[in-house]
Amino acid sequence: MDNRQAIGSWLSGPRAAAEDMGVDFGYRGERLGLPKDGPGSIAPLGRRIGALCIDWALCMLIAYAFLADGSAQRAGNWALLVFLVLSLLTVGTVGFTPGKRLLGLRVVGEGGGRLSLPRVALRSVLLVIVIPAVVWDRDSRGLHDKLARAVQVRI
Repeated sequence: MDNRQAIGSWLSGPRAAAEDMGVDFGYRGERLGLPKDGPGSIAPLGRRIGALCIDWALCMLIAYAFLADGSAQRAGNWALLVFLVLSLLTVGTVGFTPGKRLLGLRVVGEGGGRLSLPRVALRSVLLVIVIPAVVWDRDSRGLHDKLARAVQVRI
């Protein structure tokens, strides 16, 4: 191995280096029994971030219009509470937020069923805290989804 290959494997990360050595990690969601692609497969990261942006914009609009008395800073603070309530109500009842629905995503339990209210509450609170949402496993599930035993899938 020359130096260029060593640098390339270092920059690519440990997963790429392990795959180069012959380790097969499978596809995202395989360990959960989900299909590789199509409906029911793990939601792509881009769609999940897009759905989050749509939901956050909606929450900011609601907070600014009804709760913040015209103050942008107060709207940002109120938007967290609106986001928590939106997540509890929509994911807890229909399985998706407005942004997730627009982008064709749904939150389900690991076994494929709906999440119970305590699991939705745990997931929503951890999502508002943010840090658990940016720590992922190899199936691209955030820690908030993993602890709530939830999966974001394509509809």
